Amino acid sequence: MDVEFAAFVRLAPSVGDHAMALYFVSLATLLLLTGLLWWLSRSWMPPREPGIAPTPMLLMLRLSFGFGAIVLGAWVFAEIAEAMHAGAALGAADQALADAFRTGVPPAALQVFAMLTRLADTATLTALAIAVSAALVATGRRWLAFGWLAAVVGNALLNTTLKQIFERVRPVHDDGLVLAQGFSFPSGHSSGSVVVYGMLAYLAMRFVPRRWHLALVLAAVALAFSIGVSRMFLRVHFASDVVAGFASGSAWLAICIGSIELTRWYARRSA
Repeated sequence: MDVEFAAFVRLAPSVGDHAMALYFVSLATLLLLTGLLWWLSRSWMPPREPGIAPTPMLLMLRLSFGFGAIVLGAWVFAEIAEAMHAGAALGAADQALADAFRTGVPPAALQVFAMLTRLADTATLTALAIAVSAALVATGRRWLAFGWLAAVVGNALLNTTLKQIFERVRPVHDDGLVLAQGFSFPSGHSSGSVVVYGMLAYLAMRFVPRRWHLALVLAAVALAFSIGVSRMFLRVHFASDVVAGFASGSAWLAICIGSIELTRWYARRSA
Protein backbone atom coordinates (compact mmCIF):
# COMPACT_ATOMS: atom_id res chain seq x y z
CA MET A 1 0.00 0.00 0.00
CA ASP A 2 2.94 2.36 0.71
CA VAL A 3 4.12 1.84 -2.87
CA GLU A 4 0.68 2.84 -4.18
CA PHE A 5 0.66 6.00 -2.07
CA ALA A 6 4.21 6.84 -3.21
CA ALA A 7 3.06 6.58 -6.82
CA PHE A 8 0.13 8.85 -6.06
CA VAL A 9 2.48 11.44 -4.55
CA ARG A 10 4.35 11.54 -7.87
CA LEU A 11 1.07 11.91 -9.79
CA ALA A 12 -0.37 14.59 -7.49
CA PRO A 13 0.97 17.62 -9.44
CA SER A 14 -0.63 16.31 -12.63
CA VAL A 15 -3.90 15.72 -10.77
CA GLY A 16 -3.81 19.30 -9.52
CA ASP A 17 -3.12 20.67 -13.00
CA HIS A 18 -6.21 18.89 -14.34
CA ALA A 19 -8.34 19.23 -11.23
CA MET A 20 -11.40 20.78 -12.87
CA ALA A 21 -11.40 18.37 -15.81
CA LEU A 22 -11.09 15.42 -13.41
CA TYR A 23 -13.94 16.81 -11.32
CA PHE A 24 -16.31 16.97 -14.28
CA VAL A 25 -15.28 13.55 -15.59
CA SER A 26 -15.67 12.00 -12.13
CA LEU A 27 -19.06 13.64 -11.64
CA ALA A 28 -20.30 12.44 -15.04
CA THR A 29 -19.06 8.91 -14.34
CA LEU A 30 -20.71 8.87 -10.92
CA LEU A 31 -24.03 10.03 -12.36
CA LEU A 32 -23.87 7.39 -15.11
CA LEU A 33 -23.17 4.67 -12.53
CA THR A 34 -26.02 5.95 -10.37
CA GLY A 35 -28.37 5.86 -13.34
CA LEU A 36 -27.26 2.31 -14.16
CA LEU A 37 -27.79 1.15 -10.58
CA TRP A 38 -31.21 2.82 -10.59
CA TRP A 39 -32.18 0.99 -13.77
CA LEU A 40 -30.95 -2.33 -12.39
CA SER A 41 -32.77 -1.82 -9.09
CA ARG A 42 -36.01 -1.03 -10.90
CA SER A 43 -35.55 -4.12 -13.07
CA TRP A 44 -35.10 -6.38 -10.04
CA MET A 45 -37.30 -4.49 -7.59
CA PRO A 46 -40.18 -2.78 -9.45
CA PRO A 47 -41.84 0.09 -7.53
CA ARG A 48 -44.98 -0.82 -5.61
CA GLU A 49 -48.28 0.98 -5.75
CA PRO A 50 -48.73 3.69 -3.09
CA GLY A 51 -50.28 2.40 0.12
CA ILE A 52 -49.48 -1.25 -0.61
CA ALA A 53 -46.86 -3.02 1.49
CA PRO A 54 -44.08 -4.77 -0.46
CA THR A 55 -43.95 -8.54 -0.41
CA PRO A 56 -41.50 -10.12 2.07
CA MET A 57 -39.23 -11.14 -0.83
CA LEU A 58 -39.21 -7.62 -2.28
CA LEU A 59 -38.54 -6.16 1.15
CA MET A 60 -35.67 -8.61 1.64
CA LEU A 61 -34.13 -7.60 -1.69
CA ARG A 62 -34.30 -3.93 -0.79
CA LEU A 63 -32.83 -4.50 2.65
CA SER A 64 -30.07 -6.63 1.12
CA PHE A 65 -29.22 -3.76 -1.23
CA GLY A 66 -29.10 -1.41 1.75
CA PHE A 67 -26.99 -3.86 3.74
CA GLY A 68 -24.52 -4.00 0.86
CA ALA A 69 -24.22 -0.21 0.99
CA ILE A 70 -23.59 -0.37 4.73
CA VAL A 71 -20.90 -3.02 4.37
CA LEU A 72 -19.19 -1.18 1.49
CA GLY A 73 -19.21 2.14 3.33
CA ALA A 74 -17.88 0.59 6.53
CA TRP A 75 -15.16 -1.28 4.63
CA VAL A 76 -13.94 1.85 2.82
CA PHE A 77 -13.89 3.80 6.07
CA ALA A 78 -12.01 1.03 7.87
CA GLU A 79 -9.42 0.79 5.11
CA ILE A 80 -8.72 4.52 5.26
CA ALA A 81 -8.57 4.51 9.04
CA GLU A 82 -6.14 1.59 8.97
CA ALA A 83 -3.94 3.35 6.41
CA MET A 84 -3.84 6.45 8.63
CA HIS A 85 -2.45 4.47 11.55
CA ALA A 86 -0.18 2.22 9.47
CA GLY A 87 2.31 4.94 8.67
CA ALA A 88 2.94 8.29 7.00
CA ALA A 89 2.27 7.18 3.42
CA LEU A 90 -1.40 8.23 3.33
CA GLY A 91 -0.57 11.56 4.97
CA ALA A 92 2.13 12.26 2.38
CA ALA A 93 -0.28 11.49 -0.46
CA ASP A 94 -2.98 13.68 1.07
CA GLN A 95 -0.55 16.57 1.56
CA ALA A 96 0.82 16.28 -1.98
CA LEU A 97 -2.71 16.47 -3.38
CA ALA A 98 -3.60 19.46 -1.17
CA ASP A 99 -0.46 21.26 -2.36
CA ALA A 100 -1.37 20.49 -5.98
CA PHE A 101 -4.87 21.95 -5.54
CA ARG A 102 -3.32 25.15 -4.15
CA THR A 103 -1.94 26.01 -7.57
CA GLY A 104 -4.08 23.87 -9.86
CA VAL A 105 -7.62 25.09 -9.13
CA PRO A 106 -8.45 28.47 -10.75
CA PRO A 107 -9.44 31.30 -8.36
CA ALA A 108 -12.81 31.73 -10.08
CA ALA A 109 -13.60 28.04 -9.50
CA LEU A 110 -12.57 28.36 -5.87
CA GLN A 111 -15.07 31.18 -5.43
CA VAL A 112 -17.85 28.97 -6.78
CA PHE A 113 -16.86 26.05 -4.56
CA ALA A 114 -16.63 28.39 -1.57
CA MET A 115 -20.31 29.22 -2.08
CA LEU A 116 -21.24 25.62 -2.78
CA THR A 117 -19.64 24.32 0.40
CA ARG A 118 -21.96 26.55 2.47
CA LEU A 119 -24.83 24.23 1.55
CA ALA A 120 -23.41 21.74 4.07
CA ASP A 121 -22.48 24.19 6.83
CA THR A 122 -23.87 23.36 10.25
CA ALA A 123 -26.20 26.37 10.14
CA THR A 124 -27.59 25.36 6.74
CA LEU A 125 -28.17 21.72 7.67
CA THR A 126 -29.71 22.72 11.01
CA ALA A 127 -32.16 25.06 9.26
CA LEU A 128 -33.05 22.30 6.79
CA ALA A 129 -33.54 19.80 9.61
CA ILE A 130 -35.95 22.12 11.42
CA ALA A 131 -37.86 23.20 8.30
CA VAL A 132 -38.33 19.69 6.90
CA SER A 133 -39.33 18.17 10.24
CA ALA A 134 -41.85 20.98 10.80
CA ALA A 135 -43.32 20.42 7.32
CA LEU A 136 -43.62 16.67 7.90
CA VAL A 137 -45.30 17.13 11.27
CA ALA A 138 -47.69 19.72 9.81
CA THR A 139 -48.77 17.22 7.12
CA GLY A 140 -49.33 14.45 9.66
CA ARG A 141 -46.20 12.44 8.86
CA ARG A 142 -44.76 12.33 12.37
CA TRP A 143 -42.91 9.04 11.93
CA LEU A 144 -41.17 10.33 8.83
CA ALA A 145 -40.25 13.47 10.75
CA PHE A 146 -38.75 11.29 13.48
CA GLY A 147 -36.81 9.26 10.92
CA TRP A 148 -35.55 12.43 9.25
CA LEU A 149 -34.34 13.93 12.52
CA ALA A 150 -32.78 10.65 13.61
CA ALA A 151 -30.81 10.53 10.37
CA VAL A 152 -29.57 14.12 10.54
CA VAL A 153 -28.84 14.27 14.27
CA GLY A 154 -27.42 10.75 14.36
CA ASN A 155 -24.95 11.53 11.59
CA ALA A 156 -23.85 14.71 13.35
CA LEU A 157 -23.20 12.78 16.56
CA LEU A 158 -21.42 9.99 14.69
CA ASN A 159 -19.15 12.41 12.85
CA THR A 160 -18.30 14.33 16.02
CA THR A 161 -17.45 11.09 17.79
CA LEU A 162 -15.22 9.89 14.96
CA LYS A 163 -13.39 13.22 14.84
CA GLN A 164 -12.64 12.97 18.55
CA ILE A 165 -11.37 9.41 18.12
CA PHE A 166 -8.96 10.13 15.25
CA GLU A 167 -8.00 13.73 16.16
CA ARG A 168 -6.50 14.51 12.77
CA VAL A 169 -5.27 18.05 12.18
CA ARG A 170 -6.64 19.90 9.15
CA PRO A 171 -4.45 20.93 6.23
CA VAL A 172 -3.26 24.53 6.12
CA HIS A 173 -5.90 26.70 4.40
CA ASP A 174 -4.76 30.30 4.43
CA ASP A 175 -6.45 31.76 1.36
CA GLY A 176 -9.28 33.21 3.47
CA LEU A 177 -12.13 31.85 1.34
CA VAL A 178 -13.30 29.35 3.97
CA LEU A 179 -12.08 28.85 7.51
CA ALA A 180 -12.70 25.62 9.40
CA GLN A 181 -11.99 24.71 13.00
CA GLY A 182 -11.71 21.40 14.81
CA PHE A 183 -10.45 18.05 13.67
CA SER A 184 -10.39 16.93 10.05
CA PHE A 185 -11.20 13.20 9.84
CA PRO A 186 -13.78 12.34 8.60
CA SER A 187 -15.24 15.31 6.74
CA GLY A 188 -18.50 16.40 8.35
CA HIS A 189 -19.54 18.36 5.27
CA SER A 190 -19.12 15.25 3.12
CA SER A 191 -21.03 12.90 5.41
CA GLY A 192 -23.64 15.55 6.19
CA SER A 193 -24.33 16.30 2.54
CA VAL A 194 -24.75 12.59 1.75
CA VAL A 195 -27.17 12.04 4.64
CA VAL A 196 -29.18 15.27 4.47
CA TYR A 197 -29.56 15.58 0.70
CA GLY A 198 -29.93 11.82 0.32
CA MET A 199 -32.73 11.82 2.88
CA LEU A 200 -34.31 14.86 1.20
CA ALA A 201 -34.41 12.96 -2.10
CA TYR A 202 -35.88 9.92 -0.33
CA LEU A 203 -38.61 12.01 1.31
CA ALA A 204 -39.34 14.03 -1.83
CA MET A 205 -40.05 10.83 -3.75
CA ARG A 206 -43.23 10.46 -1.69
CA PHE A 207 -44.62 13.74 -3.00
CA VAL A 208 -43.66 13.82 -6.69
CA PRO A 209 -44.52 11.56 -9.66
CA ARG A 210 -42.25 8.58 -10.32
CA ARG A 211 -40.82 10.12 -13.46
CA TRP A 212 -38.99 12.63 -11.24
CA HIS A 213 -37.50 10.10 -8.83
CA LEU A 214 -34.29 9.45 -10.75
CA ALA A 215 -33.75 13.18 -11.22
CA LEU A 216 -34.02 13.66 -7.45
CA VAL A 217 -31.46 10.94 -6.79
CA LEU A 218 -29.06 12.31 -9.41
CA ALA A 219 -29.38 15.81 -7.98
CA ALA A 220 -28.62 14.56 -4.47
CA VAL A 221 -25.60 12.58 -5.70
CA ALA A 222 -24.24 15.52 -7.71
CA LEU A 223 -24.69 17.94 -4.82
CA ALA A 224 -23.11 15.67 -2.20
CA PHE A 225 -20.17 14.83 -4.47
CA SER A 226 -19.57 18.48 -5.37
CA ILE A 227 -19.68 19.56 -1.73
CA GLY A 228 -17.13 16.90 -0.86
CA VAL A 229 -14.87 18.01 -3.70
CA SER A 230 -15.22 21.62 -2.54
CA ARG A 231 -13.68 20.65 0.80
CA MET A 232 -10.60 19.30 -1.00
CA PHE A 233 -10.29 22.20 -3.44
CA LEU A 234 -10.58 24.71 -0.60
CA ARG A 235 -8.02 22.66 1.36
CA VAL A 236 -10.05 22.50 4.56
CA HIS A 237 -9.95 18.70 4.31
CA PHE A 238 -7.58 16.10 2.93
CA ALA A 239 -8.83 13.80 0.19
CA SER A 240 -9.00 10.81 2.56
CA ASP A 241 -11.15 12.88 4.97
CA VAL A 242 -13.68 13.44 2.19
CA VAL A 243 -13.74 9.82 1.01
CA ALA A 244 -14.15 8.65 4.61
CA GLY A 245 -16.98 11.15 5.07
CA PHE A 246 -18.71 9.82 1.96
CA ALA A 247 -18.28 6.26 3.26
CA SER A 248 -19.60 6.89 6.77
CA GLY A 249 -22.44 9.06 5.47
CA SER A 250 -23.50 6.47 2.91
CA ALA A 251 -23.50 3.70 5.50
CA TRP A 252 -25.55 5.78 7.93
CA LEU A 253 -27.98 6.84 5.18
CA ALA A 254 -28.53 3.20 4.24
CA ILE A 255 -29.17 2.29 7.88
CA CYS A 256 -31.71 5.09 8.29
CA ILE A 257 -33.62 4.43 5.06
CA GLY A 258 -33.61 0.69 5.73
CA SER A 259 -34.96 1.25 9.25
CA ILE A 260 -37.72 3.51 7.96
CA GLU A 261 -38.72 1.07 5.24
CA LEU A 262 -38.76 -1.86 7.70
CA THR A 263 -40.86 0.13 10.17
CA ARG A 264 -43.35 1.11 7.46
CA TRP A 265 -43.57 -2.50 6.28
CA TYR A 266 -44.41 -3.75 9.78
CA ALA A 267 -46.96 -0.97 10.23
CA ARG A 268 -48.73 -1.82 6.97
CA ARG A 269 -48.67 -5.55 7.61
CA SER A 270 -50.24 -5.11 11.04
CA ALA A 271 -52.82 -2.56 9.89
